[in-house]
Amino acid sequence: MPDSKIPDSKIIDIRISDIRQLFNSLDPSPFHERDLDREAEEFIVGWADEYPLQSPLELVIRVPREQLDQARQSNIQQAVHNYFSYRAVASARRIRFQLREGRFALLIGLAFLATCILLRQLAGSITPAPVQQVFQEGLLILGWVAMWRPLQIFLYDWWPVRHHGRLYRKLATMKVDVLAI
Repeated sequence: MPDSKIPDSKIIDIRISDIRQLFNSLDPSPFHERDLDREAEEFIVGWADEYPLQSPLELVIRVPREQLDQARQSNIQQAVHNYFSYRAVASARRIRFQLREGRFALLIGLAFLATCILLRQLAGSITPAPVQQVFQEGLLILGWVAMWRPLQIFLYDWWPVRHHGRLYRKLATMKVDVLAI
């Protein structure tokens, strides 16, 4: 591991035999706009996720000595920053979509719950006594089951997306060094 230039920073060290391993080979864009290779992204994000979110990060990419000049001219730091900035924006968009979906599901769930409660009241006057209680309880349970999805969205689903968005924002600003193996 190299000596860190940022105090208390956590270092993510990648060794590659060719700088093309870092980028998605199907992406025709120039280096500064390229998508990272899926495996490279998983490696970087996986290690970054192991460290506290408050700790500064540094990415050290080690390439063969004969590719060092080419790697430094490719502006890998900008490519990495652009990629993770895009992922942070995509995470924010996904949270907005999830919350919009949650509001819509909540409206549907509340309307269905209200309908079930109304039918439950009507069932009390229409059905015979032995069947009445079973039917009423069934409608009440069915109404609350309709609330499952909105509650899942608002209580649980958005947390992982928010965490990844924060992690991507952090990765979009980390120091990136390219060194020879």
